[in-house]
Parts: sequence; C-alpha cells; structure tokens
Amino acid sequence: MNGIRYFDHAATTSVKEEVLKAMLPYFSVEYGNPSSIYSIGRRNRRAVEDARQKVARAINAKPQEIYFTGCGSESDNLAIKGIANSLKTKGNHIITSKIEHHAVLNTCATLEKEGFYITYLNVDENGLINLEELKNAINEKTILISIMTANNEIGTIEPIKEIGQISKEHDIYFHTDSVQAIGNMRIDVQSMNIDSLSMSAHKFYGPKGVGALYVREGVPFTKMQDGGHQEKDKRAGTENVAGIVGLGKAIEIAYQNIDEYNEKLTELREYYISQVEKRIPNIKLNGHRTNRLPGNVNISFKDVDGGELLLKLDEKGICASTGSACNSGSAEPSHVLTAIGLKPEYLEGSLRITFGEDNTKEDVDYLVDNLENAVKDCIEKSKI
Repeated sequence: MNGIRYFDHAATTSVKEEVLKAMLPYFSVEYGNPSSIYSIGRRNRRAVEDARQKVARAINAKPQEIYFTGCGSESDNLAIKGIANSLKTKGNHIITSKIEHHAVLNTCATLEKEGFYITYLNVDENGLINLEELKNAINEKTILISIMTANNEIGTIEPIKEIGQISKEHDIYFHTDSVQAIGNMRIDVQSMNIDSLSMSAHKFYGPKGVGALYVREGVPFTKMQDGGHQEKDKRAGTENVAGIVGLGKAIEIAYQNIDEYNEKLTELREYYISQVEKRIPNIKLNGHRTNRLPGNVNISFKDVDGGELLLKLDEKGICASTGSACNSGSAEPSHVLTAIGLKPEYLEGSLRITFGEDNTKEDVDYLVDNLENAVKDCIEKSKI
C-alpha cells in the first residue's frame, strides 16, 4: 500500500481478492432483483440464500435464523430494540455493560427514554464483567441481556458461554455484539446459548455496508422499518446482493483458516508487547493479558497525548488508532478506559494496534522503532 503499514484492522479490513471476485458479477451481469420471479432474479435469490447458508454454518445456526442488514450497528439496533419492543408487556429491564460499543449503549439510551430501565454492569481492571453482579442484577422484569463477545478497544473476551447459561437458566434472552469477534474466534451459538448475535462484513475482509444478524428461531422481535417483505418481513428494502455475496464468501474463508490466522496474529501480538515492554518505560497494557482477541493490543503511555502520537506515526506511514473508529470525533476520554479505572496520566495516551493477515514481524519492528521515538518526542514536547 505505497509504504503504508496498516495496524487498524479493528476499524476495518481490506476486501480479499477472492471476495471481490465473487461480488463483481452482481454489480453488472447478475443485476436482477432477488424478489423478481424471472431467471435473473431467481439467480440473485439463490446467491443470497447461499450466503445465508455460509453465515449460518460459521456460527452453527440455521439459515432461517440469519437476517442481512446494512452493518453491525443496524444489527445491534434491530436485535435490541426489536426484542425489547416485542416483550415490553412482559418486562422493561435490560442488562448490558459499561464498555459496550456505542451502537449498543446509544440504543439502550434511546430505550430508556421510551420507558425501559437499563442496568449497566461494571467491569474489572481487565474489562471483564462479574458474573455474580450479573446474576444479582436480574429481576422479574428483566427481558434481555446484551453483552459484547469481545471489546473493540481493549480486546478483552467476555465469558459469553457462562452468560448464555445464566440467561437460559433465568429464561431471559441473550444478545451479543460479535462484530469484533467474528473471524477472530470460534463462536457456536448453540453451545454458548446465544439467542441473538450481530456481525459486520468489513471486520473480516468483506465489504463495508453489509452486516448480518442471527436471531434464534422462536425469539420474538419486531421490525424497525416499514416497506417490503424482504428478510422474512424483518428488514425492508431490496437486498444488497453484491454485499451479501461478499459477506458470505468472506466468512467462509475466515473460518476455513481461522486457526492459522489466530496463531499468526497471536505471535505478532506477543512479539509487539514484548518489544514495547523492553524499550518504552511507563506503559500500561489495557485489557486482559491473555484472554483477548489474537490481534488486539491496547497500550497506554504515561503523560502522552494519543492524538499527537497518532499524527507522528502517520508521518511514518503507520496507521493505528486511539480506540474505536466510531468515536474518533469525540473529545471525551474513552468510556472503555474510564470504565476499567485507568489512571488519569495514562488515560489520554492510549494506542490501539490491531494486526491483520498481511502484517509481518518486520512491520512490527518498524512500528516499535518509530513508536519509541514518537513517545519520546511527545514527552519532551509536554515538558516545554
């Protein structure tokens, strides 16, 4: 990429060549509307259903439990609002955590204005919820638990299977935002007792603008928009066939090679952490040391401005982030880092590095060399 070293795969990934190749016919030759009954429409319908099969297979779901959306945020909205509104005569209490993606937090905030009561669970210094706190938060009005599979900023993986079991024991539906997890870890919605799950194609080498939502058969949820009867009358609008084909191909490839992919990313992650620990003083690794996504490393540097650090790295062709790309325009400190109790002197100096399949050990060496110099420059500037 013209000298660019890209370390922000949690924000987005490139589209794989095989994925793009699979998509291209549906922009031109195979342009039919999948709701049409003539042959070109039927071929598009088969392509959509083939992708649905691939998504279902990847998470051990049934094809009829998969709904295609425009992105992970839409999937979160459709799941949480859809389940909550369908059950509001039964109860109005939802449990989530303080470190969820804003697609979940802001959805819950909207529901609060509509009369729902939300419990926001604390997390420990590693970003993990406390299962006893979760159990204690449940009451007779609780209808939904929504806890993310893995955090987008610090990479911590939550005890999803245990949460699913608790939900099942209390007859409460369980939704999980798996946008960061899909393609980076194995997920089985059956063994994990997951009732609803969100994903987004551009996080696992698929196209932007398309996502998917799993909702277990029998779980009630209402639609969010009116229109046609697409997606089993749950998501109106002509299907983005090319995007859906791309999502299906991307998730198929991801789970064919997930073990090798995870092994490579874990090696890069551990090498990067070890080099930073050796060469840069006064750092704080954010998130769980080992129970984290294979390619995610979030490190805070004492008395360093994260924005300035990013600009210095960008001058060297290094792409990284201070946290969620969806929150990059905010002047507020990260709600995730605040929730894990990070000290003020480290709060503004976080750097999230997320590795991908094209990164190499040489890339990491280049990153650490320039990071060491950039941190020194930032600290010297702050003393002036």
